[in-house]
Amino acid sequence: MSKRNSQQAKTAARERLRVERERQAKKDKAKRQAIVATSIVAVLAVAGGVGYLVMQNNKPGQWEAAKDKSLVAPKNTSGKNNTTVTLGKDSAKKTLKVYEDARCPVCASFEQTVGPTVKKDLDAGKYKIQFIGATFLDNNLQGEGSKNALSALGAALNVSKDAFLEYKEALYSTKFHPEETDDKFKDDAYLLKVADTVPELKNDKTFEKDVKSGTFDKWALEMSDLFDKNKDGVQGTPSFVMNGKKLTGSDGENAPMTVADYNTAIDKALKG
Repeated sequence: MSKRNSQQAKTAARERLRVERERQAKKDKAKRQAIVATSIVAVLAVAGGVGYLVMQNNKPGQWEAAKDKSLVAPKNTSGKNNTTVTLGKDSAKKTLKVYEDARCPVCASFEQTVGPTVKKDLDAGKYKIQFIGATFLDNNLQGEGSKNALSALGAALNVSKDAFLEYKEALYSTKFHPEETDDKFKDDAYLLKVADTVPELKNDKTFEKDVKSGTFDKWALEMSDLFDKNKDGVQGTPSFVMNGKKLTGSDGENAPMTVADYNTAIDKALKG
């Protein structure tokens, strides 16, 4: 090989080495850029996920949101915020205020024992009933079953007063009323299952929609507020008030829980 050819070979080799180094440098740069880009995407994804979780956590729950909704009241209601629910014959001269919480086990016991007597009195026009729904057990025991059941009762009342009474009876029945610590009434599907035992509510699509969409959630909160601010001195359920006086059983303190005690208390109140 001549000296000239040898020099050309060296020059060509150096050029190939330079080109290879530039190619490798570009490859390394692209790799670094890809890593950075991937890292940025990952960071953004994590940040986005955290942001979404924060947004979801800060999003008001069903009942917080219900406070800001416009009031939609059931039919068969009257008075301030449509929280007056009067049941029975209009011709009845006296009104018995009935304070109840859907999760209350004592209310369920009263309904199962004395409920038929109350229904007979209403049918006979012995007195009217003003129903006041409470939800304090949701706070005491945690949960939302009292509020949800009260909203569903509003949906039943929107159908008719009879549907309301029959649905309330079903909710308090031995078959469907849960232990007070079991927040079963928070489940719309369970409330609708109970409603299927009430002929007037079974397969009623409007009632079903109102329960699932919480149409009367705001009304339930207004009704609960009526209980909280009552001027009858009522703090627990069940409680019964007529002419501004509480009906009590034979112990003179608690609500009458037997048919005999109830009849004695109501007859005395009607004479007062």
